[in-house]
Amino acid sequence: MNSHIAPDYNKCILLTIDMQNDFVMPGSIAEVTGSHEIVPRLKKVLETCRERNIPIIHVIRLYKEDASNVDLCRKALIASGAKIVLPDTKGAELVKELLPESSSFTMDYDTLLKGEVQEIANNEWILYKSRWGAFYNTILEDFLKERQIDTIVFTGCNFPNCPRTSIYEASERDFKIAMLSDLVSGVYEKGMTELKNIGVEIISSENFITKIATQ
Repeated sequence: MNSHIAPDYNKCILLTIDMQNDFVMPGSIAEVTGSHEIVPRLKKVLETCRERNIPIIHVIRLYKEDASNVDLCRKALIASGAKIVLPDTKGAELVKELLPESSSFTMDYDTLLKGEVQEIANNEWILYKSRWGAFYNTILEDFLKERQIDTIVFTGCNFPNCPRTSIYEASERDFKIAMLSDLVSGVYEKGMTELKNIGVEIISSENFITKIATQ
């Protein structure tokens, strides 16, 4: 991989996308197939990043009860009373296994809905997005550039929608990109080929752990 697109794991951040109870937990209202299965491996990667002081940001969805912040394709569903990632509910929270062991934080929904980041531990934050892409109407680009981060490592739920859109947005902004193929639900071969064609490094979680261990 040439130097223009090769990820720099000395200047990287790990993103998790939509790893919330309503999307991940078995039997939840909006369960995305395959998302719960990645939790143990993602937990291991998160713990390794924390040990090595690699920054982490958890990007999440929140749907207001009045559907005022919901995409058009889901607005009718939420407006009809479906309570999916509703602020101040268990379903909107991050999956517990993915949180720092010592963390006792409470999600500050007012802060998140204002578009601000919430710090949950040293070098670890939560950010709300209102659409598929993590960069859409968020402060993510400025947040990363202020910290001189040039490489984004993507994980989460669910490839055809939010991870894929966020990856293309990151590419448009000239970030170097890696995706951990076994830590994203809903992956498929054609999508992986397309990502490789725009310079995304697709690696396994074990290979990522090996790479950051040698930095």
